[in-house]
Amino acid sequence: MRVLVVEDEERLSTSLKRGLEADGFAVDVSLDGTEGLWMATEHNYDALVLDIMLPGLNGYQICAALREKEDWTPILMLTAKAGDLDEAEAFETGADDYLRKPFSHVVLVARLRSLIRRGATERPVDLQVGDLRVDPNQRRCWRGETEIELTTRELSVLEYLMRNRGTVVSKQDILDNVWDYEFEGDANIVEVYVRHLRRKIDEPFDQVSIETVRGAGYRLIEQRR
Repeated sequence: MRVLVVEDEERLSTSLKRGLEADGFAVDVSLDGTEGLWMATEHNYDALVLDIMLPGLNGYQICAALREKEDWTPILMLTAKAGDLDEAEAFETGADDYLRKPFSHVVLVARLRSLIRRGATERPVDLQVGDLRVDPNQRRCWRGETEIELTTRELSVLEYLMRNRGTVVSKQDILDNVWDYEFEGDANIVEVYVRHLRRKIDEPFDQVSIETVRGAGYRLIEQRR
């Protein structure tokens, strides 16, 4: 799941990026409201985290501009200001949720996941394909009754494949949705993670659930032996 954080406090934006990535999100950061609006318009995100007080455009203006374009990406607003009027204005401009600083990272993640599930397409709490199941909130994976230990990145790749079950996704699709836009490494890193996943979720169970579609990418199927 890809998230854009627009926050001009560098220490907080860095902390948010690290914390959200540890929870399996791909995170892009902007320190400026004008750039943040451009990024939100040019790229597809599962959710946006907007500070209200920003250089350039403020969070209210970004939110209103996106809603005017009929962009309904879930928006969580952050503010250091206290007061019901500020909260009311956030909702009136189109925000979906609101958090006052300082806030709990656990609460932020829970609210983001809730917003994403309630997005344009309803998303279940658990993802299941055949007897393969992932709980994105708990960052856990099972094959039948057997729990499988996956790294954060492995689980994020698997989650993306499961959300696109039956659909061929390219290496670039996976990079764009699991890694951030600043990633400049070799796209073959995707092959490495797919290989790791096969060794963990398929081979020990004599299953084949991640297919390679030559010249196109990968597809997660229900399973075959």
